[in-house]
Amino acid sequence: MNFFIRLIRSIAFYVGFYGGSTLIVFAAFVSIAISRNALQRSVRAWSNWHRWCVNVLLGIDVKIEGNLSSGPALYAVKHESMFEAIDAPTLFHLPSVFAKSELFTIPGWGRSALRYGLIPVERGQGAKTLRNMLKHAKARVAENRPLVIFPEGTRIEVGDKPPLLSGFAGLYKLIGLPVIPIAVDSGRLYHHLVKKPGTITYYVGEAIPPGLPRDEVEQRVHAAMNAFNTGI
Repeated sequence: MNFFIRLIRSIAFYVGFYGGSTLIVFAAFVSIAISRNALQRSVRAWSNWHRWCVNVLLGIDVKIEGNLSSGPALYAVKHESMFEAIDAPTLFHLPSVFAKSELFTIPGWGRSALRYGLIPVERGQGAKTLRNMLKHAKARVAENRPLVIFPEGTRIEVGDKPPLLSGFAGLYKLIGLPVIPIAVDSGRLYHHLVKKPGTITYYVGEAIPPGLPRDEVEQRVHAAMNAFNTGI
């Protein structure tokens, strides 16, 4: 597809997604006063709207290879673009996502995020951060919600394979849940100002049981998350 057509489709995406987001986010703020369920429905509606815009306006299909867990699990997801962060409430049922604490200081958004069930991560706080993450995580697991973490800590350029952050292994050890690694190749299509059509694939790896040594679980998760980067 030539650049001009991709440009037109990308403009349509920005106008459609962000225009619709304004209305949905306003509804989410209003829903805080109604009920937590109303807020959760608003968040899922926003994510579903994003997926629709990606499919229809950008011409990007989304494919899932493998199976998500039917029970509580810790999902370790590759992070190549904002696509998988926004798409999480569509991919999972009421995911509780670990997010950097700075986001929770945004007026209005921070309160909504906490009420929805996102888990703040304060970088550089060591054991204190891990205790707070564990407290929030256990509360969400008690609600039978999946936990979603981007264990590389930030968005990664296509082809990069950095080591996992140290906090991931500590959380894995203390939370006592199986880890399900997920590779995603969104960066090559979505992480551009002028986006490209094609197919974004989630590759869901095999569940890794709790209780493994740190080196083993990190190696297995790292390899599965980078399944699309072989040979790069």
